[in-house]
Parts: sequence; C-alpha cells; structure tokens
Amino acid sequence: MAGNDWINSYLEAILDVGSGIEGPKSSLLLRERGRFSPTRYFVEEVITGFDETDLYRSWVKASATRSPQERNTRLENMCWRIWNLARQKKQLEGEEAQRLAKRRLEREKGRREATADMSEDLSEGEKGDVVSELSAHGESNRGKMPRISSVDAMETWANQQKEKKLYIVLISLHGLIRGENMELGRDSDTGGQVKYVVELARALGTMPGVYRVDLLTRQVSAPEVDWSYGEPTEMLTPRNSDSFTDEMGESSGAYIIRVPFGPKDKYIEKELLWPYIPEFVDGALNHIIQMSKVLGEQIGGGQPVWPAAIHGHYADAGDSAALLSGALNVPMLFTGHSLGRDKLEQLLKQGRMSRDEINATYKIMRRIEAEELSLDASEIVITSTKQEIEEQWRLYDGFDPILERKLRARIKRNVSCHGRFMPRMVVIPPGMEFHHIVPHDGDMDGETEGNEDNPATPDPPIWSEIMRFFTNPRKPMILALARPDPKKNITTLVKAFGECRPLRELANLTLIMGNRDSIDDMSSTNSSVLMTILKMIDKYDLYGQVAYPKHHKQSDVPDIYRLAAKTKGVFINPAFIEPFGLTLIEAAAYGLPMVATKNGGPVDIHRVLDNGLLVDPHDQQSIADALLKLVADKQLWAKCRQNGLKNIHLFSWPEHCKTYLSRIVSCKTRHPQWQRNDGNENSDSESPGDSLRDIQDISLNLKFSLDGEKSGDSATLDSALDSEEAVDRKSKLESAVLNWSKGVLRETNKSANIEKADPNTIVNKFPALRMRKHIFVIAVDSDTSTELLENIQKVFDAAGSAKTSGVVGFILSTALTISEIQSLLFSGGLSATDFDAFICNSGSEIYYPSSSSEVGPSEFPFVVDSDYHSHIEYRWGGEGLRKTLVRWAASIVDKKGENEEQIVTEDEQHSASYCHAFKVKNPALVPPIKELRKLMRIQALRCHVIYCQNGTKLHAIPVLASRSQALRYLYVRWGVELSNMILFVGECGDTDYEGLLGGVHKTVILKSICSSARSLLHSSRNYPLEDVVPFDSSNIVQTTEQCSSDDIRESLVKLGVLMV
Repeated sequence: MAGNDWINSYLEAILDVGSGIEGPKSSLLLRERGRFSPTRYFVEEVITGFDETDLYRSWVKASATRSPQERNTRLENMCWRIWNLARQKKQLEGEEAQRLAKRRLEREKGRREATADMSEDLSEGEKGDVVSELSAHGESNRGKMPRISSVDAMETWANQQKEKKLYIVLISLHGLIRGENMELGRDSDTGGQVKYVVELARALGTMPGVYRVDLLTRQVSAPEVDWSYGEPTEMLTPRNSDSFTDEMGESSGAYIIRVPFGPKDKYIEKELLWPYIPEFVDGALNHIIQMSKVLGEQIGGGQPVWPAAIHGHYADAGDSAALLSGALNVPMLFTGHSLGRDKLEQLLKQGRMSRDEINATYKIMRRIEAEELSLDASEIVITSTKQEIEEQWRLYDGFDPILERKLRARIKRNVSCHGRFMPRMVVIPPGMEFHHIVPHDGDMDGETEGNEDNPATPDPPIWSEIMRFFTNPRKPMILALARPDPKKNITTLVKAFGECRPLRELANLTLIMGNRDSIDDMSSTNSSVLMTILKMIDKYDLYGQVAYPKHHKQSDVPDIYRLAAKTKGVFINPAFIEPFGLTLIEAAAYGLPMVATKNGGPVDIHRVLDNGLLVDPHDQQSIADALLKLVADKQLWAKCRQNGLKNIHLFSWPEHCKTYLSRIVSCKTRHPQWQRNDGNENSDSESPGDSLRDIQDISLNLKFSLDGEKSGDSATLDSALDSEEAVDRKSKLESAVLNWSKGVLRETNKSANIEKADPNTIVNKFPALRMRKHIFVIAVDSDTSTELLENIQKVFDAAGSAKTSGVVGFILSTALTISEIQSLLFSGGLSATDFDAFICNSGSEIYYPSSSSEVGPSEFPFVVDSDYHSHIEYRWGGEGLRKTLVRWAASIVDKKGENEEQIVTEDEQHSASYCHAFKVKNPALVPPIKELRKLMRIQALRCHVIYCQNGTKLHAIPVLASRSQALRYLYVRWGVELSNMILFVGECGDTDYEGLLGGVHKTVILKSICSSARSLLHSSRNYPLEDVVPFDSSNIVQTTEQCSSDDIRESLVKLGVLMV
C-alpha cells in the first residue's frame, strides 16, 4: 500500500513463513477453539476487533515470538487484518470515484449555466488561454514575472514608493510565533509557515512605502511554552539595519501582535482552535481600529489610516481575515500554505480512514469551508507555484480555471460578468534572506590555513556530530533535510543509494530527519519510517556511509548546508509532491546543486535557477542516476552551483515584497466611509459643515453594484452630483443623499410613509447606542410572531430597572423585514423606540428608530443605515445572482403523480436591494444549505445563503454580511463595544446560528426555544456544531427548560451583567 512501507515488510515476513500458515495443520487458535466457523471468527474477532494503528505493535510481538506455532498464528491474524485494510481501501476508492464523477458533472453544469447567463459571444481570449497567463484584470503574465534585476532598479522603484505610507495586517494563528530563536519543528503546527510569515512581516516592514506591518497571532501564556509567547507585542528588528531606518516613525516598523483567545494558560493544536476564531476576530478588530486611530494622528492628518490589506495565512487565518475584511470593508489576501481538500484527497487515497474519521480527526470539513470562504472574500490568492493553482485550488467549488478564463477575458474587454467574481491567483515564490550568506569556495582537501590577521574559525559543532558517522568524511555529501514522513520519500532515497554501488563509493548520505530523543516517543508513522530506514542501512551495510544525527538546532541548518557545499555535495528533495520547496532555495544560496522531485514547486524553482536535475520520485533508478551524474561530473556540478548563485537573488525578500506590494496597490481601495465623518466619538458638535465629505468620497460611499441592483435611484445621485457646476457643492450633496436614502427606503417598503433620512438628524439620535452600559441583542429565531413577542417581553422583564433607567439598550436581530418588524411591534404593543437598532433580513439591513414619538400602523418610524449598504456590497451579485436563484428554485419540485409542484418560489414582496428572498413550501424537500452554497460557488456567485424562519424562507445576502457581522459594523461605526453586548438566542436557529455564538460578547441560550430547527435545518451539516462553538466558554450560559424571565435574569447574574 502506498505510503505504508511497514505493511509491505509485514507481508514479506508472512511470505517468509508461508509454509507454516499454509500447511495442513490448523493454526494454534483454530485448534484451541474447536468446532466453529473460521470465517466468522476472522470477521468478528480479527478483522473488526482491531484498529489498524495496532498493526505495528502486533508485528513487534510477532517478530519477538519464539514459538513457530504462535508466530504463525499472529502472522495469520495480521494477514487477515491487512487484507481487510485493502478491502476498506478499495471500498473508499470506489466511493471517492463516484463523488468525483458527481462533482465533475456539477461543475460542468454550473459552467454551462454561467456561460448561458453571460450570453455574449466568446472571444478568442476566452477560448484558448491557459491558467495564469492572464491575471484577473487581464494583463499578460506570459514568461517570467517582472523582477528587480539590479540595485539601481531597486533604488528607482524604492524612490517611487516613498510617498506611500501603507498599513498592512498579516494573520497566522496556530503554532508558536516569535521573531528570534524560532522553535521550528517543535510540533506539527510550528513549521515552515511560522518562519515564512515572520520573515515576510520583517521584510515588508523595511520596504519603502510601508509604514507599519502587524503580524497577528495567538497569545499563549501556558506553562509548557516559553514566556515570550505570552508577550502582547514584539517588534521585529530588520535583518539589515541599513534598510530605510531614516524614515522610521513613532509606530512604524513590523510587529508581532499577540491577541488572547481560546483557553487561557493552554497551548492547543490548530484543529481545536476553530470554536475560538470569532473571539480572535473581535480582539483583532479592536486592535486594528485603535492602531488605525494612532496612525491617523501620526501620518493621516487626524483621519484613521485603515489597512491597505488584511492577509490571512492558512485556513484558520483565512476565515478570520474574511470576517475582518467584511467588518472593516478593506481588501483581503489569502495564502493557503497547505490546502484541506488536497489533504483530504491524499488521506482518502491511503484508504486508512473513512471520510467521517478524517473529519473527526482533522476537522477537515470546517477547514475546507474556511478555505472556500477565503476564496469568496479574497481579492488576491497568493500561491508559491502554478502547480498549486492547477492541481490543488481547482479542487474547490469557488475556483474553476475554465470559468476564470472566461471572466478574465470579459473583464479585459470591459464586459459585465453578471455578478460573477473570481479572485486573482498570483504566483509569488517565498523570499529568503541572502545578505548574511557567503558561499564557501574551499573544499575538504584544500582549506586555507589561518594566519595572524585572519585566524581560522573553529568548525561548527554540528559538523563533528555529522562527520562522526562517516568512515571517509571527505567524500561529497548527499544531503536530505526532511521529517521522517512517508510522503517525504526518504526510504526510496536510501534504497537508491544502497543499491547503487558507484554512488556509495563516491559519496556519503546525510539524513537530517528532525529531532528525537527516543524512537519509542515518536509518532507511529514517523517511527515506522525511521525503523525502515535503519533496517535498510543494515540490509545494505551502509555503516560509515550514512549519517542520521538525533538532534540539531534551527541555527545549525546553515552550517549543515555549508558542510555539504564544502564537500562538493548535492542537496536532494525526493518527496512524492512538494508544494514549494524552500529548502531547495536555501541550499542553492549556499552553492549546493539540487536533485528534486518533478512534482510540484521544484519545477518552477528549477526553471528560474537551472541548478540541478529533476527526477520521478517513484523511480529509484532515476534518483540514483541523477545523484551519480552530479557527484561524478565536476564540470556539471560547478555549472549548476554557479547558475544557482547567479540567479538566487530572484528569490530574495525584496523581490518578493516588491511584487507583493504591487499587487496590493492594484486592489481597489476600500475602507470604512460614512456620510458623516464623526471620528471623534465624544464630540458634541453637530455642525452641518462636519456632516459630509468631498464628492469623491461620498460618490464611492453610495454607489451600488455595477452588476445590477433593484434601486433605480442610484442614477438620481449621479445626476445630482454631475449637474450644474455653479450650484453650491454642499447643497447638492445633501440633496443627493436625501434623495438616495428616500429611494432605498421606498423600495424596502413601498407602501409606507417614510421619514426623511437626513444624515445629521440620524447622528443626533444614534449616540444612544454609545451611552449604554450594556446592549441586549435579541436574536431568537422563533417559529411564530407570538413566540418572538413572548421572548422579547421576557428579556425586557429580565432587564427590569436597567431598561427603564437607560443603562441597557436593545437591538432586535432577525430574518424579518423592517415592515414585518413594524407589524410585529404594533401587534405586541411595543414602540420602535424600545430598541436602539434593528438588524433585518438576516443581517443585510440595519435600521434605527426615528425621532417621531407617536406613530400608528400606517407610519414608518425607522431610518435606514445606508452606510451599511455600501459597507457590505462587496461582490454582491445583484440581478445575476437573482436570476440564478430563480432558475434553481424552478428546479426544486415535488412530483405528485403526473403533476409537479414548485417548492421554492421567489418572494418579491420581502426582497430588498441586498436580500433576495424566497418562500419554501416544504422545508423537508429542499436541499441542505451546503448544497445551495456549493451551487452558487461553482457558478462564481459570491453570496451568503440562509434558511430562516424554521426553513420556510430562504435569504441570499452579500457574502460578508450576516447578523454577527452587523454587530461588528456597529462597533466600527459607532464604537459600541462588543464585550458589552449580550446575545439572546434559542437552542437552535437559522442556518447562520453558529455565527452568533462565538466572540467576546456574552450569550444566553434560551432552552427549548426553536429546538425543532436542529433536526430540520442542521441535520445535514458538514461538521458538528460542537466542533465550532465554544459551549464550555464562561461567556455562554443556558437557561432552564422553563425559560422564564426569572431564569433569564439568573443567567444574566451568572454572566455578571446584572446584580443579584
């Protein structure tokens, strides 16, 4: 079985004693059992009674058994268990083949429908260009990426960027991150990604045009890790002190910012971080807002300096970056590093675990959903290689290379894409620091002797640690640096070396396989690989020719490269698939030629450096021939060394950062913009002169999506702004805002009498949100209006005097429209002024109560927050999305004999500019929400689809809009502290329920409320709710089953919100 060489050794052992198993005598256990069915015994006791991970222990016992009969019995049992593994693998492969075939059909159907919607004739560019030849904006990338080829060019580019003062936010959550003495390899979460993000932040901090870089990660104050990981802030000092230090400001440079989230005093692996992502987002949002204000005072002329981009690294940080990007309305970038779908495919191919087992172990479906959301939200996805785009990202619903080409061609021709979007896939290889590297020109035979002026430096300790293994340490060293992981293919390398006598005579082999104290303490997979290697060394008698030291420090790695180069050796990476291959670049910087796998990133590296040979990692002879060729041919070795040193600067950090920054600058600038600029939260000024910004800002703020909106009054704004130049600018803008606001409200509730939405009047009213000590957010998804009113009244009663005194304010968060809310309040004898805000249509609209004190059922006592619309309109599909949803709805039918009844129908009455609403007649017959989400992504439509009101309604809203995101908007817009919010939710709810539970706010779960939604709406989830919601958090409490107002009050006392 691929990737399980240790199983092959079991089978070989079984064959060695085959006569004992196949002889006429029954095995020991069979004889002892007497009369019974052998088939039944093996199925019930041997096959199903053991876990596959127990095989290694069984093999150890079998090999140590002296009794031939007992040994034969054990081996016979193992043979059946291995057979069962093969049977399971075959079954899983069949299921996977069916799934892939279904996926292919779905993608082809989605592609056809998207093409039909974009009915314009295809151009030549749409028909034939290959992936990555065009960027998302159509520019050609054919050939090499533009690079800085000289110091003069770098200086010219630097001078052009000096006027910019960018603030960039990077996010990398898991692992242990610090600027110096990184503990790489300490665990599976602290690896190459940690080094990459730290060095990227450090390098960006020294680039011209960049004022500040924040690398956000988790604060870990656990006893088992160093105290430095608990420090809130750490400055990253530049490697090169000459890098633009004359332009440093008070808060400039690169910093690690550690945000506390998750279990306190405990370091946990990345798979367990998912429930705490919202808590990180809230903490990070607070930091970014405060830092933006600080930078505004320093370099922004008093106006906040928002991030130019938020860049998420890995799925967990991508999920966080998407939420932060939506909350702040700033561009997002994403780097996957390692992708969940690719890992899922590899694990399924191994056949050792089912899909459910993989999901339970790695939380893989939550990870994949985070990566899909990152595709939805990102403007740019940065990859290391083209292979990552063509073979890994194409596995995702949200990225289709063929559809991407069509969209790029339409963008290039300035033709509408009908609401469809694809992120730009950009290949930017990781950078490296080269200024401290001096390639060694000597060799083991011809070292220069030290003298009084230049005394010889002592050899690094790691050299003697390696050379003690060798009989002849002066022979060229073949160096491999990788974990003892099956996918790294080290066993094939050892076998190739052992079976090639000329190679053994010419060279030594050094295997740097991480750190270990004892083989018994290693994971079963790693220990199995290491044991196989040790057996091969013994089998081929490679003692004195192979080094495999137990320990090395990260600081020893450069010295290991130097030693290999000094012996005129070769660096090899024989992995089955290598996503990038940073070690190949590091080795080339020290003058080492390479032999590398032809699968993945090394192909791109070799294309640039031309410093070695590529091999098929499955071909043992090919590996041996390539190594022998480089070791034996000194001219070829010297040529490869020289090529690597000559071209290595193309992988420097300045090169990486220059390309990186050029991509960020190409993104459309987005940041929070308000019709009224009230950055000073405590200001009492209500001067009309402060209420509006310049024409450009407000036109950007109010414009709708180009791909189709229901509002016909956006043209009114444009015409108002473009009319007579002689008219006073302020009057024009105020009139335009008023007309536009009225138009939006008219569409939301066409029959209502609507109050004029004068921005200054709105601002006079809204500071009430800021003055509350606590905000109670009622987000209960009740089945009926009567039940919702009852729950509202219970919360009001529980608040008691805190409500009447104004200490506590209230927000109603619901899937209802504002007109439905008006009817609800009137029927329950409530006033709009009982609430400070209303989050409607599943989070796609925010309203505030108007200044009218007395209203009747025919009046409209609300004012819309039009700033929120411009805040969430990113990638809104508009009319193109609506048409696709209508077509999908028409396909969902209930067949009753010869008649068909449509189950899902459009609900135009309750639709709005940023919410397409549909009625669902029979919730039990509609596909689960994950299937509809998948369908939209396949067609490049980015939206947030939600089943609500117990499955009787479907809402499609902007991709980064939600009820939880609306609360973050209120924090950004009005400064309403999230930690002062208390959310009231049912035992279950709409399909956006999980987003309401996490974060720094407190949550009261009303038991027995909306519990039916759990089986109806949440039974087909990709992952259990418990995997992503921190139910053990002290910020979440549950009432009793009675759920009375007294129970709610008691819960609030537990949370410390109310006094006893």
